[in-house]
Amino acid sequence: MALLMSNNSSMQTGSDVALPKESFSNALTKNIVAVMVWLVLSIINSSMVHTFLRHSLFYENSRYIMFICMVVNDALQLTLVTTLYVISYIFRKINVSVCCLLVMTAVFTTRFTPLILAGMAVERFIAICIPLRHTNLCTVPCTLHLIWIILLLAATPPITDLLITIFKEPPSFFHKTIFCDHSFLFRDPSIYYKNSVFDGLYLSFVALTLLYTYCKIMLTAQAASTSLASVRRARNTVLLHGVQLLLCMLAFVVPSLQAALISLFPQLSLEIRYIFFLLVYIIPRFMSPVIYGFRDELFRRYWIRYLSCQKIIRVQPKALKETCR
Repeated sequence: MALLMSNNSSMQTGSDVALPKESFSNALTKNIVAVMVWLVLSIINSSMVHTFLRHSLFYENSRYIMFICMVVNDALQLTLVTTLYVISYIFRKINVSVCCLLVMTAVFTTRFTPLILAGMAVERFIAICIPLRHTNLCTVPCTLHLIWIILLLAATPPITDLLITIFKEPPSFFHKTIFCDHSFLFRDPSIYYKNSVFDGLYLSFVALTLLYTYCKIMLTAQAASTSLASVRRARNTVLLHGVQLLLCMLAFVVPSLQAALISLFPQLSLEIRYIFFLLVYIIPRFMSPVIYGFRDELFRRYWIRYLSCQKIIRVQPKALKETCR
């Protein structure tokens, strides 16, 4: 999986990467857009995390615990990918050890999102389809155990990549400088085949989990509902989750698709990489705030209250701070 849709990787010759030419104005514009999007999303995510931590009703609820884990993961992934993107314009190569840390963390965060989506789908399935067991199954300890399992599953691929590389590469390899990309860092062919098998099983499991749980939720909501509005809301939620999962899955098919498009349109290689960068790593980060921030009435009420209070504090006397607590 290529973690960086940058301007600098067009073809590999040994350990070198041919550098396509790009005007300074285009490069500057792309980097400004990437950094501005990162800044906006970072502000949104930070305000959500702050709202979550200030109110105990959220961190005593399994749904919101998993939601905030997704927000933190999205923020970390966006920061890493934006950093890698900007670095690719400043440095042609960086130290292998530094690159290894960045790439492994980016791989981990990329694989975490679909798994936490599956966990949230299961929680909603239990809440709507078997509500009498929800309080017993979706406790805080059970949720934390599930998150630890997800963390372990998401960390397994990058850790095994590193172990294979340590075993196959000479120690001097980690002191070299390379263009920071997964394919240039983890070069052994066995890593590719291992990840192909893992990703096939992993994505199939997540897709089937989401399909089953949300189909059951839709059927239950439609059967129990007396108003078309609730059914329509359930369908919209399913549609948004499906879009979010598809966007997450793009990260696993991008290398092959990007290579094919670049081979067909080599003159547009920079634009193709930038479009994939936005489509795979930027746009999906907007989905979590939309689905679980703006659309969730309880969280939205506390979130807007926090944002409005923060705004008042800047212009009102100190006494008004108490209204925000």
